[in-house]
Amino acid sequence: MKKINLYEANGFSEKTFKNLLVHDSPYFKILNFNFKAGQELPVHSHDIEGQASLVVIEGEGEFLGKDGATIPAKAGDVLISDISEPHGLRAKTDLRLLVTIAPPI
Repeated sequence: MKKINLYEANGFSEKTFKNLLVHDSPYFKILNFNFKAGQELPVHSHDIEGQASLVVIEGEGEFLGKDGATIPAKAGDVLISDISEPHGLRAKTDLRLLVTIAPPI
């Protein structure tokens, strides 16, 4: 068993969002992304099978999808999508995001 405190392990950067590889195994991968207000993870997709969950653990923003689609995102919201489906995020406030990918890429 291992324990990581995301608030202590990963901070914020004025230049670009910060990411932290929390866990990587043959079963799943966990990443933490921290965004200052206005920063963005551009819409992207992966050419593999699997699913991703994006959990907002602090702050507000919007999930981004294909063709400019947006879904409001606030602390406690979870977006689940196929990894091959276009996805991204834009922060309205300082925002912490926890992403789980299965199987890992």
